[in-house]
Amino acid sequence: MATPLIVSFGEMLIDFVPDTSGVSLAESTGFLKAPGGAPANVACAISKLGGKSAFIGKFGDDEFGHMLVNILKKNGVNSEGVCFDSHARTALAFVTLKKDGEREFMFYRNPSADMLLKESELNKDLIKKAKIFHYGSISLISEPCRTAHMAAMKTAKDAGVLLSYDPNVRLPLWPSTEAAIEGIKSIWNEADIIKVSDDEVTFLTRGDAEKDDVVLSLMHDKLKLLIVTDGEKGCRYYTKKFKGRVPGYSVKTVDTTGAGDSFVGAFLVSLGKDGSILDDEGKLKEALAFANACGAVCTTQKGAIPALPTPSDAQQLMKSKSK
Repeated sequence: MATPLIVSFGEMLIDFVPDTSGVSLAESTGFLKAPGGAPANVACAISKLGGKSAFIGKFGDDEFGHMLVNILKKNGVNSEGVCFDSHARTALAFVTLKKDGEREFMFYRNPSADMLLKESELNKDLIKKAKIFHYGSISLISEPCRTAHMAAMKTAKDAGVLLSYDPNVRLPLWPSTEAAIEGIKSIWNEADIIKVSDDEVTFLTRGDAEKDDVVLSLMHDKLKLLIVTDGEKGCRYYTKKFKGRVPGYSVKTVDTTGAGDSFVGAFLVSLGKDGSILDDEGKLKEALAFANACGAVCTTQKGAIPALPTPSDAQQLMKSKSK
């Protein structure tokens, strides 16, 4: 059977990461350039795990833009959905790594090429060939990209493609907190699968993310699966038929960048191979345990894409931690 295609839509940018952890941007004396952008990280994660992925997005026709597209290609990601803008720059972000491996962001996007993707530039044929279409919420912030995003979702839906949504809240990019909540929720009811972090549950509901009834307020009729990631504690899953928790793997964390994307990529690879995992709790728990391991492995190295695991990296961790 041919490996199913998973198409990722959205932004890819350059993260400038301080060469020393635990210092502010002002105190940092040097920066390492690292490719970033959640949808692109997911595409690379899928490919590294033996899946088939493609990325749709727009880059500046500049050295950084071409560098990023080359990174996609090197990581085995199909780039037929990529286009360049000769008038806008590739987006940049300066990332502060705090002592606990958590991050703060400062973005340079004014406007960046990814925000200027037009509906007419979408490779709709590529979307129609997918089994899963995955996206975030950053592409909803401004026009014309928002319209392109909505059109891409409609193309996927009409072609019977599963819609996977990870809002990936980046508050500094939205005009206000209210705009962020409204924008993220504006496409909520279209998705078949949604993955949110515990912090994002708190942000979107203003409630306690530990409480099932708070999480369940995010369910909707069309939603086949809601996943809440709880960092190293693992994740929780909610469907119409069952709900539960899958424990995580404890590792020495260096940098949490890309961990959620590694998790998503791993889960989508499993789902692509076997759609029945949405109805079979045992299979779902196996897929989520593998995704937890992939997320954990990704935190043991700096950067997102370089730290993405292979299947054997994840399996090794799972073996070493099984009693």
